[in-house]
Amino acid sequence: MEEIKNKVAESGLIQMDLAKFKPTSKIVGIDIADQLWQGLILKEKDFRVWLKEHDWSQYQNNAVYVFCSADAIIPVWAYMLVTSKLNELNIFSIVGSKNDLEKTLIKNAIEGVDLSDFQDARIIVKGCSDIPAPEFAMATFLTHFQKVSKSIMFGEPCSTVPIFKRK
Repeated sequence: MEEIKNKVAESGLIQMDLAKFKPTSKIVGIDIADQLWQGLILKEKDFRVWLKEHDWSQYQNNAVYVFCSADAIIPVWAYMLVTSKLNELNIFSIVGSKNDLEKTLIKNAIEGVDLSDFQDARIIVKGCSDIPAPEFAMATFLTHFQKVSKSIMFGEPCSTVPIFKRK
């Protein structure tokens, strides 16, 4: 009886699932609209009282996006003050949407990979991956790994789409 061989394992191809870079932190939003007077105006004095009295520790071990859901003009300093409070507790945050935060976390995770293990590698990026903003993740992955890879393909080992091949 002939031994069954795993040709993919023997090929030297490295399969990458972008789900590996999915954000692991709980994602929480802070809506500045909750601090607007009559839903329209941000009063600095009232806002500073809220900043002082708010329990910022509730965001510990989370990733936070700061935004305003109201159609109001929010001064830039308001976002800076909220970010400063989060920074005091080493809480990762951005100003923007949940999608913006997810993209930032994915980018940080991808760019945090030590490329020395992928020098001249032949990589297949798994086609179906459970990750937010998959197009963004794919492009970010390609930008980072293309620096050192021999080739990058998309799909499954039985059916790949060539994306990059070093000349």
